[in-house]
Amino acid sequence: MSAAEPRYCYRHPDRETGLACSDCGRPICADCATFAAVGIRCPDHAGARGGRKSRQIRPRPVHRAPGLALATGRAPVTYALIAINVVIYLLGASQGAGLNNPGGSLYAKLWLDAPDVHNGGWWRLITAAFLHASILHIAFNMLALWWIGKPVEQYLGPARYVGLYLVAGLAGSAGALVQTPFVTVGASGAIFGILGAMLILEWQITGSLAGNAMTMIVINLVLSFSIPGISWGGHIGGLIGGILVTLGYAHWRGGRAQYGQLGLGGVVGLVVVAAASVALAYWKVRGYA
Repeated sequence: MSAAEPRYCYRHPDRETGLACSDCGRPICADCATFAAVGIRCPDHAGARGGRKSRQIRPRPVHRAPGLALATGRAPVTYALIAINVVIYLLGASQGAGLNNPGGSLYAKLWLDAPDVHNGGWWRLITAAFLHASILHIAFNMLALWWIGKPVEQYLGPARYVGLYLVAGLAGSAGALVQTPFVTVGASGAIFGILGAMLILEWQITGSLAGNAMTMIVINLVLSFSIPGISWGGHIGGLIGGILVTLGYAHWRGGRAQYGQLGLGGVVGLVVVAAASVALAYWKVRGYA
């Protein structure tokens, strides 16, 4: 069977899915999946200590779900994003005033601010999500990305995860411009988009919004409004963008959301959220020079 063909849950043959158990590789739907930082588990392996295969389980060989992350339990895109952020930070530190005060020509070309966007620097809506203002700033963001990004990537797969990250970052930049026209940097908008995705996935699995994702969102939003200098506009924008993109990714059948192959609805969702973010940014930067 080709990796591009649809696959169905081994316990619910009528449900298409792009998920697979990271232990045995069998396809599972959202209702059967145990969603955790250590990977995705089928019901037979959900209780296996340390992620080891149960000796009683002898599944027949199966074709794994599409995508490296789903097939191996790893998260290559998350690791790559962390590496890119760290490299850019080190370059900025070498051009700026030291390791805890990056800057220089690289940052000046990539950061987000209304006058530069108005004057044609629309790439800044994306590139600002790869800049950070201090060691504490990048350390906190990269820790959050490593912690929540891995399970979301394993659930959605690399392609959809990349789309989620970039479009949520774009929505976060639009939200940041709504709050202030001044310089803004940071991956927080994209990370809040991943939190938004986790909120939707957790709700679809458990039937409740009052879970771990909601707890993290509430805590971080309280910190966003309590600590001076934090772009709460970027956080809210990224959160909304991530929620909308994840809803667009879902294949809705009989009121049930399933995540198989990336379909037309998912592509349309990405385009609509991205276009709305750019339109909002355009509306906010008019008049700045």
